[in-house]
Amino acid sequence: MFHLPLPILEKIARPAIVYISLILFLRIFGKRELAQLNPFDLVVLLSLSNTVQNAIIGEDNSVIGGIIGALSLLSVNWLVNRGLFRMPKLNQILQGSRTVLIQDGVIDEQALKKEILTHDELMGVLHKSGVHSPEELKLCSLEPSGNFYLDKDEDALPSVHFKALMKKMDHLSIELAALKKQIAKEK
Repeated sequence: MFHLPLPILEKIARPAIVYISLILFLRIFGKRELAQLNPFDLVVLLSLSNTVQNAIIGEDNSVIGGIIGALSLLSVNWLVNRGLFRMPKLNQILQGSRTVLIQDGVIDEQALKKEILTHDELMGVLHKSGVHSPEELKLCSLEPSGNFYLDKDEDALPSVHFKALMKKMDHLSIELAALKKQIAKEK
């Protein structure tokens, strides 16, 4: 249970190599993999963890080997995050940039193709956020983290239009009352 069949240095190097490889692969294959938009992407991510398991632990099933592998993986993650924090340009290169999907209510078809997103998937994201149509948005972007950022166009929202209409009606009521008083004075 506590016997290590592999050298400790190998137990440390394996998770580090797999971690860095996965980071690079996820960068190459895009933000969509991080967003987990559909069941197929989820299956790929779950299978990916099982696929790299043996590469991380080798033929070692010992408790100590698992602890060393987990500690190595967490340490590499900690070091990478600290390094990227100190080097913003490298962070930008590795993470990429956001992709604008909707600008001023208009869907960018090229951006959807680039991110391999269908209209149905995009509309699903919008509906989850309480947006009924793209026209309600100033901006919708897919961030490097795989999250969607939505900036609603408040002027396009029905409630805003209703409030503006009610404000105008109130103003007209005040003007009408003033006109009635003026007409009554003239009589």
